[in-house]
Amino acid sequence: MKWLYTGLAATGVALSVGIALAAPTSNSTVNAENASPIYGVTIPDGYRQWELVAPSLQGPPLNELRAILGNPTALKAYRSDDTRPFPDGTILAKLAWKHMQSPEAASALVPADSTTVQFMVKDSKKYAATGGWGFGRFINGKPADVSQHETCFACHQALVKDRDYVFTRLAR
Repeated sequence: MKWLYTGLAATGVALSVGIALAAPTSNSTVNAENASPIYGVTIPDGYRQWELVAPSLQGPPLNELRAILGNPTALKAYRSDDTRPFPDGTILAKLAWKHMQSPEAASALVPADSTTVQFMVKDSKKYAATGGWGFGRFINGKPADVSQHETCFACHQALVKDRDYVFTRLAR
């Protein structure tokens, strides 16, 4: 297992990015049951090998450790002076876990049960009505229901419209 210790020293958080989540779904075998409702986003092949954009610790009520990963297009955009808007082809992945105290280090929080794997896919034509982004939220490898997907864009629009609808900044 690979361990990634983050710069969250102030919170005493250690984040492991090697815990098994839902198995990736092959895009070559995509059917409607594997695609997110509303947007049709699927789990991209190889997303677990993407680079880390940033970790985060979400407080109540979710209480999650998160790792945001980006495909090569996303990382190139982030490294270009945090340029916006992101180009088409950008994909961001959010891996989320409940957290627990580490059995080895009392001051560290580590992932417990996975909660979701979520994706944002930039395609300015296909997703023009939602700022150019399509969303997918998956639980145990299956798309979450319509009601969970109805909240995605509204939240991003309300809070980070001026950042091309993206919350996460590149950790430096």
